[in-house]
Amino acid sequence: MSSRDRYGARATLADGVDYYRINRLAESGVGDPSRLPMTVKILVENALRHADAPFANEDDVAALTAWDGKRPEHDRERPFVPSRVLLQDFTGVPAVVDLAAMRAAMQRAGGDPGKIDPLVPVDLVVDHSVQVDSFGDARAYGRNIEREYERNRERYMLLRWAQQAFKGFRVVPPGMGIVHQINLEYLARVVQVRDDDGRKVALPDTLVGTDSHTTMVNGIGVLGWGVGGIEAEACMLGQPLFLLSPVVVGVRFHNALPVGTTATDLVLTLTEMLRKHGVVNKFVEFCGAGLSSMTAADRATLSNMAPEYGATASFFPVDARTLEYLRQTGREEEHVDLVERYCREQGMFRTDESETPLFSETLDLDLASIVPSVAGPRRPQDRVALPGVWDSFTAVYGGGGDDRPQRNGDLARLVEEGGNPAGATGNPQPLPAAAGNGRSAKGLADGSVVIAAITSCTNTSNPSVMLAAGLLAQHAVERGLHVAEHVKTSLAPGSRVVTDYLKRAGVSDALDALHFNTVGYGCTTCIGNSGPLPEEVSARIESEDLAVAAVLSGNRNFEGRIHPQVKAAYLASPPLVVAYALAGTLDIDLTSEPLGRGKDGADVFLSDIWPTAEEIADATTRGLQQSMFHDEYARIFDGDEHWQKLPAPTGAMFVWEDDSTYVREPPFFATAGEQPTPPEAIENARVLAVLGDSITTDHISPAGSIAPSSPAAQYLREHGLELRDFNTYGARRGNHEVMIRGTFANIRLRNALAGGREGGWTTHLDSGELMSIYDAAMRYASEGVPLIILAGREYGSGSSRDWAAKGPMLQGVRAVIAQSFERIHRSNLVGMGVLPLQFRDGDSVESLELQGTERYTIRGVAEAGPGVIIEVTAGGEGGDTTFETICRLDSATDVEYFRAGGILLHVLRQLMAG
Repeated sequence: MSSRDRYGARATLADGVDYYRINRLAESGVGDPSRLPMTVKILVENALRHADAPFANEDDVAALTAWDGKRPEHDRERPFVPSRVLLQDFTGVPAVVDLAAMRAAMQRAGGDPGKIDPLVPVDLVVDHSVQVDSFGDARAYGRNIEREYERNRERYMLLRWAQQAFKGFRVVPPGMGIVHQINLEYLARVVQVRDDDGRKVALPDTLVGTDSHTTMVNGIGVLGWGVGGIEAEACMLGQPLFLLSPVVVGVRFHNALPVGTTATDLVLTLTEMLRKHGVVNKFVEFCGAGLSSMTAADRATLSNMAPEYGATASFFPVDARTLEYLRQTGREEEHVDLVERYCREQGMFRTDESETPLFSETLDLDLASIVPSVAGPRRPQDRVALPGVWDSFTAVYGGGGDDRPQRNGDLARLVEEGGNPAGATGNPQPLPAAAGNGRSAKGLADGSVVIAAITSCTNTSNPSVMLAAGLLAQHAVERGLHVAEHVKTSLAPGSRVVTDYLKRAGVSDALDALHFNTVGYGCTTCIGNSGPLPEEVSARIESEDLAVAAVLSGNRNFEGRIHPQVKAAYLASPPLVVAYALAGTLDIDLTSEPLGRGKDGADVFLSDIWPTAEEIADATTRGLQQSMFHDEYARIFDGDEHWQKLPAPTGAMFVWEDDSTYVREPPFFATAGEQPTPPEAIENARVLAVLGDSITTDHISPAGSIAPSSPAAQYLREHGLELRDFNTYGARRGNHEVMIRGTFANIRLRNALAGGREGGWTTHLDSGELMSIYDAAMRYASEGVPLIILAGREYGSGSSRDWAAKGPMLQGVRAVIAQSFERIHRSNLVGMGVLPLQFRDGDSVESLELQGTERYTIRGVAEAGPGVIIEVTAGGEGGDTTFETICRLDSATDVEYFRAGGILLHVLRQLMAG
């Protein structure tokens, strides 16, 4: 933070706390920020506070203050310095590994390893490593967390080392909750207070995180978004992010949600709407009187799914609802008062009378138009109203048309085979503790729901939908319904507070009775940590090649993500997750057909057990207490007995273990002591994969289970591990040997060079052999052949995942040519020195009749820069095809990083020279 004050904007707020007053810019003639969106006001304050920093340009403040909603014809990037960095363990562990490796490289070069230290506060929450191995009874949580520590001991020891090795680096241990919910309920301050030259300075709470759903905290007026682990590491080491002039789309809300709908229904509608409109690389900001009808938890649900509708961030201004939430979650009254005073002084406090800001464009949404919905079967933007769910499934996986089974007959068969038999009374018996928990495959068919999971920060942070699920379960148990036999059920709360209020509201027993027992506190099914299906169910799916489904309260449902054997996945609110677990099938219209028969033999419909608004309000009042937040968060960094018993390595340098299969020193910094070689033309490259549209980071760098026949599995077996100890790709991100083998290994990947075979396969073009993509890449590397990837639209969509860029780079990929890129992944490619090139409008693999079997030459790489046209020649048996691509090095900083071989090498060399 600069101690100088070029614009005379530093003033005293109260009680010795200073701030940088953006209204000073109007008084001094620089420009009037009053009509700017709140998002832009925060960026203006950030530029004002850092106006004298070495990386700032003198016109940054004036240019942002003069923002008029349009991108300038000659735009340039401007620095943004977040006030903190947030990590989860899947992406955080590789960041810690990289920092440890940078210290090792610095030491080898004779420098001071202590220079490698976070310069902004960093919090890491261990929440992505729990798997649902056990479920359906009271012992599930204990068994799962014990297994988690068995699997992840090496990774957790690394994090314990990092706690003592780095300054300003805090770790929230396993079993405490999901990173975004902990951020929302505890870590976020809305207004931060920092020391500067002996005085305290108030500033907006801003952050970047290594999870794309960092945007969730925008729901309470904290501006933050997801970046790749590579960018986050640079921010930790004092590098600013560089942003082009923002495009801000205003979404104006009217009225209120109808009774019987939830914030989940709204966010799925919003996701569909904004994906169709197009908000990629844009900010979204909400406004309008309809905001006052929404709780802060509802708003957080909407902000959470910004990555699903493509926005960089989706911001809700601070208002009375925000202050209400801060008090409810136990923030100190003095701090809540500071938040209100600061935001009002800065013109950042919203009321119903607030004038609509000037936006780049404005959309309207009537909350009263929302209907109960789910999204699927394989994309979060594919919203389906409840009556259309079965048709949406059969449209993708078959089973519709004249040969479609009659619904009522199908339901009758489910009843006979174990769905909800007439006359069933009382609660079902607890499931045994065996691996399969005693589940049977009765009633299993195409469209059967085999996973029903209340999981993910999207919804578990929202008491209204969680209590609605509990009340619906309570009503179902009272009527004598129970969960279909083949459904794997789970409840993974986003914080321990959820457990507290479910108990206090009196609904926990009913959830347990329907086998929605707590399986862990973390991100489980939503990231593919759903664990194995019961043996009988798994075998039946395999033997009959069934198209079965998952229903989950998460934010991601890309094909192959939830479970390797589960083709379809639908996002739904927690109460609808319970409803589909009771039905056991997608082949039902929940609005008109019965879930089953109750203990009195009568049909029971969803409307019969859906809780009323009054019941939810009463349960919220009864269950939610401020003291819960005080009690749970008072011990958030302590961890349980498992954490406290872990050995805690000490010292400034991490000791690498040669036999570790979790944490190994990566090769990224081997050339750090050398001057970077200028980028050269890519000559006679081969194509490793030809891919279609919407290739996600899940396809590129899987986060789920490690397939037994994969190259990564072979590596682990060679190191003495059995299948049960493989863990997941996400948990092994600290080992580059596993991750390079896992790159492009997703079982649902469709590569046009794989001879029609699905999964991580390709043809080694010089020999004509079909082999794994990893094996082909290694053979090409041994032959000195550079590689490229050809792809369609939205390449790299989905979670921010650094290994989706690191893995291809280590496989020898020099460039990716796609029709379009998702924001974070494009940046990550640049951060690893991989050149992103975009087909010109109208061009594609298909239109240019590219086969992928050609040899490719890319010239002009040395001149690569923003908007530069790069010529590509594909030489094949029928002659050469030459076409133009647009260089997607979007800024001068991108060029600098690319020429250095990546952002981390660039930063390390700067620190070595300093």
